[in-house]
Amino acid sequence: MLCLAGCQSGQLQVVSLKVEMQENPQGVSTPSPRFSWQITSPGVDLRQQSYRIQVASSEEDLKKEKNLLWDSGIASGDESILIPYEGGKLSSGKAYYWRVKVATNQGETAWSAINHWSTALLDSTDWRAKWIGQDTMSNPGETNKGNTRLAARYLRKPFHAEKKVERAVLYISGLGAYEAYLNGKRVSDDVLAPTVSWYPEKVYYNVYDVTPLIGKGDNLLGVKLGNGRYFGMRESPTMIFGLPRLLAQLNIEYADGSTDTIVSDESWRVTSKGPIVANNEFDGEEYDARLELPDWNTAKYDDTEWLQADIMEAPGGKLTAQPNPNITVQDEITPVHITRLSDGRFILDMGQNMVGWLNINLKGKQGQPVTMRFAETLNADSTLYTANLRSAKVTDVYIPAKDGAFRWEPSFVFHGFRFVEIAGLDEQPSLSDFTGKVIYDRMQTTGRFETSNELIDQLFKNAYWGIRSNYRGMPTDCPQRDERQGWLGDRVTGCFGEAFVFDNALLYAKWLQDIEDSQSPEGDISDVSPRYWTIYDKDVTWPAAYFYAAKMLWRQYGDMEPVKRHYASMKRFLEHIQQVSMQDYILTKDTYGDWCMPPESQELIHSQDPSRKTAGAILSTTMYYSLLNLMQEFAGITGNQADIAGYKELAAKIKDAYNQRFFNTDSALYDNNTVTANILSLRLGLVPEGYEEKVFENIVRKTEVDFDGHVSTGVLGIQHLMRGLTEYGRVDLAYKIATNETYPSWGYMINKGATTIWELWNGDTADPAMNSGNHVMLLGDLLIWYYEDLAGIKNAPGSIAYKQLLMEPVFPDGLSHVKASYHSVYGEIKSEWRKEDGSFSWDIVIPGNTSAVVKLPKSLNIAQPEGAGVRNVKETESGIEIELGSGTYRLVNRG
Repeated sequence: MLCLAGCQSGQLQVVSLKVEMQENPQGVSTPSPRFSWQITSPGVDLRQQSYRIQVASSEEDLKKEKNLLWDSGIASGDESILIPYEGGKLSSGKAYYWRVKVATNQGETAWSAINHWSTALLDSTDWRAKWIGQDTMSNPGETNKGNTRLAARYLRKPFHAEKKVERAVLYISGLGAYEAYLNGKRVSDDVLAPTVSWYPEKVYYNVYDVTPLIGKGDNLLGVKLGNGRYFGMRESPTMIFGLPRLLAQLNIEYADGSTDTIVSDESWRVTSKGPIVANNEFDGEEYDARLELPDWNTAKYDDTEWLQADIMEAPGGKLTAQPNPNITVQDEITPVHITRLSDGRFILDMGQNMVGWLNINLKGKQGQPVTMRFAETLNADSTLYTANLRSAKVTDVYIPAKDGAFRWEPSFVFHGFRFVEIAGLDEQPSLSDFTGKVIYDRMQTTGRFETSNELIDQLFKNAYWGIRSNYRGMPTDCPQRDERQGWLGDRVTGCFGEAFVFDNALLYAKWLQDIEDSQSPEGDISDVSPRYWTIYDKDVTWPAAYFYAAKMLWRQYGDMEPVKRHYASMKRFLEHIQQVSMQDYILTKDTYGDWCMPPESQELIHSQDPSRKTAGAILSTTMYYSLLNLMQEFAGITGNQADIAGYKELAAKIKDAYNQRFFNTDSALYDNNTVTANILSLRLGLVPEGYEEKVFENIVRKTEVDFDGHVSTGVLGIQHLMRGLTEYGRVDLAYKIATNETYPSWGYMINKGATTIWELWNGDTADPAMNSGNHVMLLGDLLIWYYEDLAGIKNAPGSIAYKQLLMEPVFPDGLSHVKASYHSVYGEIKSEWRKEDGSFSWDIVIPGNTSAVVKLPKSLNIAQPEGAGVRNVKETESGIEIELGSGTYRLVNRG
């Protein structure tokens, strides 16, 4: 029986309007921005038949349909994501307004609400500002050697506004990081802006509409500059690019039509004698309240003792409007416990491994430093465990200017921590004196997941915290030690799972540009991008993330632009690797192996047992083969069809050579029969036809017999393990691996107190040099398995961005309930099933303008349904297959 209900209450309407995947974005630089929307209706099977978009330079013109820059007319079709603008040329630095209405099989919508966007400075000649700063290190202890140390810079510029301001827009880049103020008020709640980049190639600037912040008369534009990744944390030619510098331009349009421009130049004043005496991402921020500059960012402040700003060299990279949102405070948590140590220090437990900083509201003594050291775990004596932080000092210091209460939080650092050691207090603090500010790139949480199994749920929560802990303008490996780099290998398939939980499209599209910007002239890709650690290994397995992330953006979001933009760079990399790493069609170079596979002894980081190690040539060759297959798809969507034949021919030769060298036809195993060697060969399509089941039998035997049903793979094998086991009929084994609680397993981490994902399966016992408590690389394809297999939310074959769903959940014994949601570009998809005591129910939500093919096994005894949203029903040998339009449905068994 099938019950039908409305998609949502209310009327047919257009919602969730976006330009370049953002709602009302400022500073869009593309000449043809792309429009997206969603449609909702109280009815089922909602299908768009046509749309009409209108664009104007004022809201009034749009309402009156006058002076339109673009009227698409009635455009037939069901496309509703990333529709490119095709109107007149857009001007630099201007605001535009748009709306859309659609015709559907259920009628026509009214015009949508009017949304807007603004363009960036589209031509270099639009910039009149100069790079400025303080071109000296003049404070005690400042150095660009070793562990760098530098005070923050404070810059200010007074200006006068006599007339009524119609529109004012600030274009700003402060390297390494800035906070901007107008008349004492923060321009935005962004932190650590602008986003990181490989500065010799790309420098990003931000755009803010600041109209409400400017008053009639005297005004003051003030900027505080931190070091960020520009004046980097350690002495290194690829981590220190120079002293901090500012580029700022405030364009003002008055109501009478006149304009004014305030620019950064030598007329500004600067000082580094303020309260932030040091800021270093690895080491912390030091704040001396005795040096505060009251009202420095207001017009009334007297800056006669400040210096004239120095003109600084431009950073070198192309000045580019930032395409992705900045980092911001996205959550706040309160600590759960305070412990007083015998020496008077306090240990604060946040209850969760998090990333950000503390906001403190305490009492102190004049000149007596209050220090905060951060760590992920504790020693047995309740003191901080810091051995895994390596050289990072991770210490914030606040020096009170007077006796009594103070409130403070840092500006230019972040920490990865659960525990904080606090010294310098004479009174016992309370939990309410502290707030943990959780920071990561501004983005929507798109996924929710819960089940009848507490371990499965906690693992999802750990993954959720771990993923957002490592979004820092780039996906990073870890947030706590002296590393925090954009390692590619961590994200090859991980990015797909992450995309179910977070709307990470703009972050990953930007990161792909970092990867290309970091590419060598020969075509090699740095394993860390941006290449603050420059690692050209002529390897395949880590750079594969470049290709896979582009596929993720296309498949998950329907965005083909990253593929088009980076196709030539990807092709150059493959050709380079073919020249330097391929011998007789086998890829010979490999640096990392199946990184972090669980070793035979829990004191080891890497296994010393040859039988556990997968040969590098296996890893590189299988991955290169998969990249050739991806490039065939990419060539097709970018208009490079002429390349396809070459990719196919090379792939065929590689497959043949690979099997001749590594495949044992008698035993149906690869090389030394590791799970990783076999599952990569199977999942990536290299197994000779007819041998698939036999290879899979070796995977199962190896897992069940040699590893007692536990994971035996590292970073590469884990990318395919859960889906591979499920695809070939052993969801029970996948579920066992997901719910194991003994080493090595995710459950082992949780039972040891982990609230994120460890870097190592044995992160509690291995060498502290590499036991981060907040990594995501060992998630592999787990989250994909959660959504695609347990919840049954998949792209149908040939579908992009869940335009057509294939909903076919699996039901492992021991799991009686799964409830999942994913907010796709078309709207929210929901899947919730219960299976217990002979009864079965499944609640499904399919968003407007999409459809789904639902498959269930015969054993569930589902009756053939009828109803308005049912497009087709057929019985198959294995069960029932139902095609549904959008709407809310409940499927139940006959009972």
